[in-house]
Amino acid sequence: MADLLTLENLGNLMVLIFLQAVLGFDNLLYISIESKRAPADKQKSVRFWGIIIAVALRVVLLFVMLQLITALSEPFYIFNLPGIIEGGVNFATMVFVVGGVFIMYTAFKEITHMLTVEELGTGMGNKNAKSATQVVMLIVFMNLIFSFDSVLSALAITKVFAVLATAIIISGIAMLALADTVAVFLEKNRMYEVLGLFILLIVGVVLLGESGPAAAHAMHDDALQIKLFGHALIPMSKSTFYFSIVVLVVVEVIQSGYARKLEVERKTGTDH
Repeated sequence: MADLLTLENLGNLMVLIFLQAVLGFDNLLYISIESKRAPADKQKSVRFWGIIIAVALRVVLLFVMLQLITALSEPFYIFNLPGIIEGGVNFATMVFVVGGVFIMYTAFKEITHMLTVEELGTGMGNKNAKSATQVVMLIVFMNLIFSFDSVLSALAITKVFAVLATAIIISGIAMLALADTVAVFLEKNRMYEVLGLFILLIVGVVLLGESGPAAAHAMHDDALQIKLFGHALIPMSKSTFYFSIVVLVVVEVIQSGYARKLEVERKTGTDH
């Protein structure tokens, strides 16, 4: 135990907590949006149990990956169709592809729903309502998809299980503390739901990009980099991703402020 309390491990823990917090933002956003599909009186407990179960499974995932990291890294299929598709596919590749497609599908479906629903006050709509158990299972599933990226990033920093598990648990506590606040904010500021869904679309694109070099990075072999029609599938850099998020948020804030200003001017003109 004393070996864990070294300056190196404490430093790694601080970095990992920050990393988990940054990478967990999109996860928290998904939880807040998806929980609204559950019955209104169950939404708070759905968020709570979804996060609790997901954090526990994340620790299990971490332990499994530490034990099987070599086996999970090994490509199980290599495409060799020059000019069409080339590169290796491993477990990480499949997780990123499935997660990216699912997130983009969810975001696109909700955006379409917002454009077709007759009464905005219905939220996600009774048509698409799910039971509390179904929503918890979805949250847990997607949390694991999000977690895979953060666990891989964490393993690049340290392989000390106690340090990694502590960072995951602390990030889970932070998510529990913020989940209701984020959900209430989105409920009171419905216009930001659209912003959140477009952020999720970008997250899906990021995950798909991560699938390209997954096998190549794991095996340190550039020949395994996935190429589509002769072009390498390159992941979006984290700085570009967060810059895109900041731009979307700034545009939404300015747009909302401008819309309120126009509404005030219209009311003032009507009164005169």
